[in-house]
Amino acid sequence: MFPFKLHDYLCFYLTTCYIFNLVAHFYGRERINTIFAKKRLSMKVAVVGATGMVGAVMLKVLAEQHFPVSELIPVASQRSVGKTISFGGTEYPVIDLATAIEKRPDVALFSAGGEASLEWAPKFAAIGCRVIDNSSAWRMHPDHPLIIPEINGDLLKADDYIIANPNCSTIQLLMALAPLHNKYTIQRVVVSTYQSISGTGIKAVEQMNSERSNRKGSMAYPYPIDQNCLPHCDIFMDNGYTKEEMKLSNETKKILDPSVKVSATAVRVPVQGGHSEAVNVTFENDYDINAVRKIIHETAGLKLQDNPATNTYPMPIYAAGKNDVFVGRLRRDETFENTLNMWIVADNLRKGAATNAVQIAKKLIEKDILRVNTFQ
Repeated sequence: MFPFKLHDYLCFYLTTCYIFNLVAHFYGRERINTIFAKKRLSMKVAVVGATGMVGAVMLKVLAEQHFPVSELIPVASQRSVGKTISFGGTEYPVIDLATAIEKRPDVALFSAGGEASLEWAPKFAAIGCRVIDNSSAWRMHPDHPLIIPEINGDLLKADDYIIANPNCSTIQLLMALAPLHNKYTIQRVVVSTYQSISGTGIKAVEQMNSERSNRKGSMAYPYPIDQNCLPHCDIFMDNGYTKEEMKLSNETKKILDPSVKVSATAVRVPVQGGHSEAVNVTFENDYDINAVRKIIHETAGLKLQDNPATNTYPMPIYAAGKNDVFVGRLRRDETFENTLNMWIVADNLRKGAATNAVQIAKKLIEKDILRVNTFQ
């Protein structure tokens, strides 16, 4: 026989389990769990550009990371208004920007292009909504932070209402470089990017699919992309570099260190998803290659894939759908002192865009800047 107190406890426990399972049988276990979750945390979340490629991934990441969404506000252009988006077992109608402001979201994830962000982000901010913008509109603005949470998330302040998400290629580059900079101090970076067509958008995906099917279609690029490489990402600037190449330089200085020099060549390749980068980095201080591997292995958000004996190295096909940044092909540059070669790969729609944006929102919650409502 059990002691009296233990017996009472077991009876209570078994009765509670029986009642929960009985209720779950009639209402569905997922529904019950959802109700309990919403009683703890809730937040109105707008996704601006919800029907686009990045917007769709933002919705996936919000769900995967159990972000406290009590009401989703999917926002898109007029041609998408009236469509519905399923999230958390609920169908939400797509609305326009003006209607979204009337709903007073707590946070808005923007991925609708620079023009929309310049016009509408201040309007959302004016109602107290925290805007996390994936375009280049606010990145270099001195009054708005440019954030990779693992690197400089602690810079976020209570008066930050428009927060910039860095360029996709910058994010994966600095995720790998930041812990090495902390240890050895980076002086100069030479990077060549091999960027997937999904970074351009759905029109580029359609162009490549049409070319592979021998069909005529609209062109996102000035030349064919299938079986081709274009050293042309974004527009050309007066100095001969493309805007994408200058983003890598300017954003690195703002996020990591103004003294770090970056020379970039950005290339568009016929890969549907995932950006790759060949990186040559010179340090102020010499390094130990095994220590470099250990640093990368132990850094949150990085995955070390570096074993030539087993042909283990990062590739876009393996990075697809994952939130980490993959690093490999680590080797000493034998032509220049204190210099390292490395290969960096990431899913550009995830850590390069959607995942980083959601992580910024979570950092705002962690710092008690973005406050989550509770249901009683």
